[in-house]
Amino acid sequence: MALDEDAFTRVFDISALRVPSDLCFTLENRLRGHLLNWPRIKNIARVPGDEIDNQFKTLLPKSDVNDESGTLVAFNRRIYGKDEGDGQLLSPVLYRDKLARAFNSKGYVKFRNLAKISRPKKKKKKAEVDSYNGNKREKREAGRNETALLEVVTEEEDNEGEDLGSLLGEEFKVKKWRGPTRLLLLDERYANKGTRELPESIKAVLEEHGGQSTMSEFELVKCKLTLFYNYWQQNEILEVLLPKGMIIPSAFETVGHIAHLNLRDEHLPHKNLIAKVVLDKSKPKIQTVVNKIDAIHNDYRTMQLEVLAGNRSLVTTVVENGLRFQVDLAAVYWNSRLATERQRLLSCFTRDDVVCDVFAGVGPIAISAAKKVKHVYANDLNPCAVDYLERNCILNKLERKIEVFNMDGRRFIETIFASQTAQSITQVVMNLPNDAAEFLDAFRGIFTRNHRQRTLPRIYVYGFSKAQDPEFDFHERVRIALSEVAFEVEMRKVRLVAPGKWMLCASFILPESVAYAKTGSLL
Repeated sequence: MALDEDAFTRVFDISALRVPSDLCFTLENRLRGHLLNWPRIKNIARVPGDEIDNQFKTLLPKSDVNDESGTLVAFNRRIYGKDEGDGQLLSPVLYRDKLARAFNSKGYVKFRNLAKISRPKKKKKKAEVDSYNGNKREKREAGRNETALLEVVTEEEDNEGEDLGSLLGEEFKVKKWRGPTRLLLLDERYANKGTRELPESIKAVLEEHGGQSTMSEFELVKCKLTLFYNYWQQNEILEVLLPKGMIIPSAFETVGHIAHLNLRDEHLPHKNLIAKVVLDKSKPKIQTVVNKIDAIHNDYRTMQLEVLAGNRSLVTTVVENGLRFQVDLAAVYWNSRLATERQRLLSCFTRDDVVCDVFAGVGPIAISAAKKVKHVYANDLNPCAVDYLERNCILNKLERKIEVFNMDGRRFIETIFASQTAQSITQVVMNLPNDAAEFLDAFRGIFTRNHRQRTLPRIYVYGFSKAQDPEFDFHERVRIALSEVAFEVEMRKVRLVAPGKWMLCASFILPESVAYAKTGSLL
């Protein structure tokens, strides 16, 4: 099913009050309950034909009010380069040469771009006029990005607007407008109504403010308000396009210029239509819309994504915590919804810490921590993730504070803690919710008795749980992995990733009985 944008064009007949521009904001506040008050539509409108504001008139050269010809001559000389002697228009080449000689003789050039200011002015396109119900009006082409168009319905035979003089007095009689005006858009209930049908409250406000302006005219005019496809919001369009009763997909994850959808099975027949609407309503920030085809099953935690709309490139740049991260969603894992959790984790670190990130990915935790802590050791099994991790270190000028490794998580723990580096590690992060708890057994007997005087590191391990009591369930998994009966664990729920499925974070100081356990011993 193709998306027909023209099908969302709606035309409404409304009425508006033409008022002096100096009173428009005051009257808007006084008449708030009688105005249109539609979302994304301003109650005060300005249409072609409104005269120049008084505040801009002060910018014109001072001259006799009646000497219009003199003012035009001055403008022509200043703007179009007419010679002051005979008033004839010089050719662009001669005019440019004349300006250059004049300014060079004084030792400086007043205009930075001399060629631009002396270039002949482009001719304006003639206004098009079309027929509308037998009446002439100015035609305005609605651009593709236009959200709404307000047009005053003008009749040739009669005066524009309705005369309020019979109701409010002779001073309100329709006259030729001699100053700047605005339109106050009235509520739909006043559409196609005459002045006599207006509420007394509106008439009272107009009568009260009638003498406070230099122009004391008010007009009731008929307008047509056209709303285009770009006016409507994403959920409003999808409610029309999708079958009745279907849940409207509204939330999606944003990764750089990519919108990542998680569509339900019922949405799949309409996936391209949904993606087109999401792309249209999220431009220019969003350039690509993708949908996850299947759950994550591989060791690299990469997602199978289908590009539904827009640019097919899945390489993007994400800005988080003041840092830039290059990401290829087809080859590495990234979750923007964990940005708050990453920020909370960073708040637990100090400038004297040395952090070990076992499952670093492209470095959202490791690189952010490197800005704050003394040093970071970052590891990941995915070669592509390690490649982007190294790029991001250089991109953020933190390569001197981060050492990057590409190996299995268990082997990395054993290797890094077997070296002299282990003496300084104070924080360990294990952000691999599916399997991180199963890697905790690598810490058994990680230190020898020669390290008795050192401070044991604090470990942050993440995991999922679908149990009725998720915190107890994850605590038991951590305890069993460490083969430890009792030790203090801080358990915290991070987010509900799916109905009945929680992501949790367990943090604890590595127990001495585990750190110094004999290899192969469970006691």
